[in-house]
Formats: sequence, C-alpha cells, structure tokens
Amino acid sequence: MTSSPFAAILPDLSPWRSSRDFRLLFVQGVVTFFGSFMALIALPLQIKELTDSPLAVGAMGAVELVPLVVLGLYGGALADAVDRRKLILLTEAGLGLLALVLLVNALLPEPLLWPLYVVAAGVSGLAGLQRPALDSFMARIVPHDQLTAAAALNALRYQVGAIAGPALAGVTVAYAGHAAAYAVTVAGFVLSVLICARLSPAPPSHDAERPSLRGILEGARYAWSRPVLLGTYAVDLAAMFFAFPNTIFPFLADELDATWAIGLMYAAGSVGSLLLGLTSGWASRVRRHGLLVVFGAGVWGLAIAAAGWFTDIWVVLLCLAVAGAGDMLSGLGRSTIWNQTIPEELRGRLAGIEVLSYSVGPQLGQLRAGAVAGWTGTRSAFWSGGLACVASVALLAAVLPKLITYDATTDEDARRRRAAKEASGATTA
Repeated sequence: MTSSPFAAILPDLSPWRSSRDFRLLFVQGVVTFFGSFMALIALPLQIKELTDSPLAVGAMGAVELVPLVVLGLYGGALADAVDRRKLILLTEAGLGLLALVLLVNALLPEPLLWPLYVVAAGVSGLAGLQRPALDSFMARIVPHDQLTAAAALNALRYQVGAIAGPALAGVTVAYAGHAAAYAVTVAGFVLSVLICARLSPAPPSHDAERPSLRGILEGARYAWSRPVLLGTYAVDLAAMFFAFPNTIFPFLADELDATWAIGLMYAAGSVGSLLLGLTSGWASRVRRHGLLVVFGAGVWGLAIAAAGWFTDIWVVLLCLAVAGAGDMLSGLGRSTIWNQTIPEELRGRLAGIEVLSYSVGPQLGQLRAGAVAGWTGTRSAFWSGGLACVASVALLAAVLPKLITYDATTDEDARRRRAAKEASGATTA
C-alpha cells in the first residue's frame, strides 16, 4: 500500500500507540499547561496592574530563581531514589494548592502584592522538584528509537496549552478579572491530579542511593565531562537569558497601542512552535541533533531582535511566531540528545540539571528584560537581547564543536544507552 504523501511531515505517533503511560502524560500535560498558562499570564498582568512597573514584573524572575535552583537539583537526586509517579502526583497537588492561594487573594476587596511573589517562588520550587521526575519518567516509558517523536509530541501538548491559555487568559482577565483565570487554573490541577493517579508505578532501581550532595555532584561531574551535554545546557541558558522578554509584553503592547493583543503576543511563539510540531515527521530521521540545537537558538534570537524593531503589531506577532518555531527546533534537539545519551541510573540527577538549563535562563531573562526596559526602553530590551543571543550561541558553537558534530548513530554514549535499554526491555505498552 502506498503511503500518504503527508506521512513524511506529519507528526510521528509511534509513542502514542506504544505506551499507555505516554498517552496519560500527554493528556495530563495538555490540561496542566492550559491551566498553568492562564495563571502565567494573569500573574504578571496583576502585578502590572498593582505596580505599573516593568522592574516589578521582571522581579518575578528573581524570586523564582533560588527555589528553582535548589529544588531542581534536589528533585533530580530525588527522582533517582523514589517512585517517580508518587513524586509527580504530590507536586502536582501542591501546585494546585498554590493556584488556590492566587484565587483567594484575587477575590479580596484589595488584592495583596506580596502573595503573588510568594506563590511565584513556591510554584518555581515545586516545578523544579517535579520536572526531573517527569523527564526521567518519559525516558523510561518510550522506546529508544521513538525519543525524537516523543519530544515532538510532548512539545505539541505544551503548545496546545501555551496557545489556548494565553489567548483566553487575556480575554478572561479583561472581561472577568484575575480570579476567573485563577479558577480555571485550580480546576485544571484537580483534573491533572486525577490523571496522574492512573500512571504506572516507577520505582527506583534496587541499588538507588538516598538523595545527597555527593549524588548531585556525581551527576554534575558526568554532565561536565560530556561536551555535547554541556553544549545543550549552555546554548539554552544563553538564548533564554538574552532573549526571553515575555514579562514585558504588556509594556510593548502599550507602546504599540495594541493592548488588545497582549494574549496574542504570549501565544504567538507557541503558534510557531505548534506549526513546526505539526510538520515534524522529518525530525524522526534526523541524526545530527546538535545542529538543531544551535540553528534553532539562532533563529530564536534573530526573531526576537526583529520583534523589537518593527512597529506594526501583526509583523511583531509574526516575528514572535518565528521565534517560537526556532525554540521548538532547538528543544527537539536538546531533548533527543538528553534522552539518547544519559544512563538510567543518572537520569533523574541529569534531568535536574536540565531543569536548571531551560528554567533558570528564562527566570534571569525576565529580570534582564525588565531591567533593560526600565533603563533604556521596552523595544531596546527586545532587539539588544536578540542580537546578544545570536552572538553568544555562535561563540558557544565555536568553543564546543562536538555539539555540532553529534551523530546519534555514532556517538558512544547514544550507542551505549540504546544497548542498555534494548537489553532491559524497558518499555511500557
């Protein structure tokens, strides 16, 4: 039978067909991301409403940083030592309780500012604790040769929430208030907890060590000894630090006289990512994933810089969509390299380092963008950061050439990981 001409570009659904747990996590992710993005947009909008200060909005990144670093690293060690399903379930419930705090505060006659920062810090900490368990769980339930396809599908679930959440959040906040947006977030977490409860147990290996500083350092030493891994972390950190202006979108919308488009600005990047994800069938045949990491990060930086130059809101939205496609491309490369090369016994700890690489950058990037916008203007915060991103990514590619030359079929770590997974038969139907 002749295959469809679209088969080469449509997403590869192999992980969905082969793993029940993957299907559960996919649905759970759509629900969680939708609700989380409602709060993610409502929170900076509420801080802006209470303070009218770019720096106050950007300060969210500062209060989120320490709990993210500490609990992200600890969460990685914990994911190697406990049942990952239980860790995911408990942290998801905790995130739901924090969303409830936002809802209660928003319902007060005069909402308070400080609980917004406290909750932001708490959410950052719990997300850092949870993400290594989620990432390492995914590597266990998906067959080795389906990891790129799984990364593409995971990105799609993220983008569905990232598009619908911001778009509806802007409208919801404008017409129904912040409390309505937070109420949707709470409902999403309730449903997510119910889904997570159906996941298969994921106990640690029989010889797993208790979480310790020594164990965390062991994971860090492994990452430092692998130039390819080091390159993925460094490129993502640089791209997000210099070119993550999301928290100043409301101020750019004011300058462009397009406050109606705030939700679209938050969603535009996800639209670009979604379009790339919907045509990602080709990605399962890629072997040089390091090239995806570098090229995608470069596109991200150039598009963010362009968004700072143009004054037409529709052109700005187009630039943000292109940036999202670049970020998606880079993310596919990073996720595949991580899952293809990291041994199972270190997966949780390395996932903790991964959390820092793609989360600390945005937190610091929020602070950078807010500070630069306050000092030199909102538009300059965009274009200067985008150009700095491109320059730093080019420098890292020159300093770490093994990232560019990585090949999934010849890399020793990738071949060793494939052999170990095939020997263990660690797949879940």
